[in-house]
Amino acid sequence: MKKVRLVSLLALAAASVAGLAACNGNAKMKVGLICLHPADSSTYDKNFVEAFKESAKKLGFNPIIRENVPEGPECREVAENLADTGCKVVFADSFGHEDYMIEAAKKHPTVQFCHATGTKAAAEKLANYHNAFASIYEGRYLAGVVAGMKLQAMKAADASVASKIGYVAAHPYAEVMSGYTSFYLGVKSIVEDVTMDVKYTDSWYDETAEKTAAKALIAGGAVLISQHADSYGAPTACEEAKVPNVTYNGSTANVAPETFMVSSRINWSPFYEFVVNAVKEAESPEKANIPANWCGGFKEGSVELSELGKNVAPGTAEKVAEVKAKLENGSLKVFDTSKFTVKGEAPSEANMAPSKQWTFDYPDGTEFIKGGYYHESEYRSAPSFDVLIDGINDLGSVNPKE
Repeated sequence: MKKVRLVSLLALAAASVAGLAACNGNAKMKVGLICLHPADSSTYDKNFVEAFKESAKKLGFNPIIRENVPEGPECREVAENLADTGCKVVFADSFGHEDYMIEAAKKHPTVQFCHATGTKAAAEKLANYHNAFASIYEGRYLAGVVAGMKLQAMKAADASVASKIGYVAAHPYAEVMSGYTSFYLGVKSIVEDVTMDVKYTDSWYDETAEKTAAKALIAGGAVLISQHADSYGAPTACEEAKVPNVTYNGSTANVAPETFMVSSRINWSPFYEFVVNAVKEAESPEKANIPANWCGGFKEGSVELSELGKNVAPGTAEKVAEVKAKLENGSLKVFDTSKFTVKGEAPSEANMAPSKQWTFDYPDGTEFIKGGYYHESEYRSAPSFDVLIDGINDLGSVNPKE
């Protein structure tokens, strides 16, 4: 991984760009994006950067991208530098950037700060700080349907194939647990007796740990692998072992052409464009009408499924179209509480209450289960589902701490 750029050098480079723009009479709105990793080494950050560049071309704003910014004070310094050099909006892409984005927002009240995957905007009540996410659990569920079709076909061809899959997970956070649970439920909708082992890497990006986790899951009997981790580690391990895999944030067909099946991803362009247009239309940036929490789905174009890989089961495309239509019209709920149990019992507020880590500012008495399903990302944009349901086995970290 590249070394973190020195903030002082970032400031100098940004100031130079600003000066050149002024000399050239460039009147485009400046918009900044802060990324945790370099886009050329991370599927996660690449997804943000590519959407950002596409939105810049569409709307005509000046995109200023800062990559490899840690989840620490460096984020605040970079965010403030972007504001100081003329950005009207500053986006950040990683969960750990949030506290530093909030600090920058308080210092620069006339600049809009927007943070993906965060949880604190509603509680902070700042007019210029916002959280955003997407109902990616629906995309994950749909990717699980693709995996379920493949598992079903594998079992039909060979009765000895186990109904066991594996998942390489970054952290035991609601964002990750919501994702792997929805993926599992998608598989389970096709293969009822499926079980899933989960191994954590304790990092959003660790190619060695991700590859090690995938290999361990395969050695433990998993016949299909998915992931919420940012490198090519797990897909590479699957390609070497000839095990079908489902990825996240974009196709990995280039590194795993024989085993890649599908990827779900968040398309961030609808959110970028919503915010930039709101700022353009406002009397001044600080008066832009942007909600504290924004969440897009299939309808907004925020949730997408990639092309299908060449090894998917026959009839998969048709099944995906059928299920997607039900998700879009609301007739199918991913977290339908009649479809799973928790410690052998039916889901209820008693055994399904999410951790206060994700819902600390929710009103007392908030009902997460009503109408027969868990209301994920309906009260806030960020996921809150963090309960281990039956059929999913938490195997802990691939690198357990002493």
